Amino acid sequence: MLIAIPELLDADRVARLRAIIDGAEWIDGNVTSGAQSALAKRNEQLPEGSAAHRDAGALILDALGNSPLFFAAALPLKVFPPLFNRYGAGQAFDTHVDNAIRIQRGSEFRVRSDLSMTVFLEDPAAYDGGELVVESHFGEQRVKLPAGHAVLYPSSSLHHVTSVTRGTRVASFFWLQSMVRDAGNRRILFELDQTVQRLTGQLGGGDRSVIELTGVYHNLLRSWADA
Repeated sequence: MLIAIPELLDADRVARLRAIIDGAEWIDGNVTSGAQSALAKRNEQLPEGSAAHRDAGALILDALGNSPLFFAAALPLKVFPPLFNRYGAGQAFDTHVDNAIRIQRGSEFRVRSDLSMTVFLEDPAAYDGGELVVESHFGEQRVKLPAGHAVLYPSSSLHHVTSVTRGTRVASFFWLQSMVRDAGNRRILFELDQTVQRLTGQLGGGDRSVIELTGVYHNLLRSWADA
């Protein structure tokens, strides 16, 4: 399931974040690559643990904490500290799959990568190429969103970033461990949550059917979640 999170960051937060990272030192993106990804990746990355990485990452994490849509879709248990990359002309990330376990450098913190997330940080009109392409049973899904918008997709999927031919693509990327391991169960819970929210808007939170359906949601979550 691929889910777009519109306006995760508003224009002011995007500007603040870009002010932090644009003047920082960038290094070869393969510092976080596994053996397979190292053969496919051509980009630059903000160094993990740098002041710019920490400050920019805090803005992303704060925005995630204030996004009901993100919580409903991901049901996050652990979030890997957001990373940042950029692709100039001729750079790309060929088809790959994300590692199942991500370990934060210099710490014991680790997550099982159930979901991957990309937060776009550049106006799509400012660069050509640079699409995130996620493969699924229904074919390829191509994603290139406005600055501040994000997309959530399965870490188990094959995906790639197409070559940038003009300008620079800037984004944040990271992985999440969900409270609900099974992707099919997460989808059911997400669809049920969205239905409850819609009915609440139509009927009010005190409606008996809304209350009962909310109970079904929480009983399923209670059954499936590891928290």
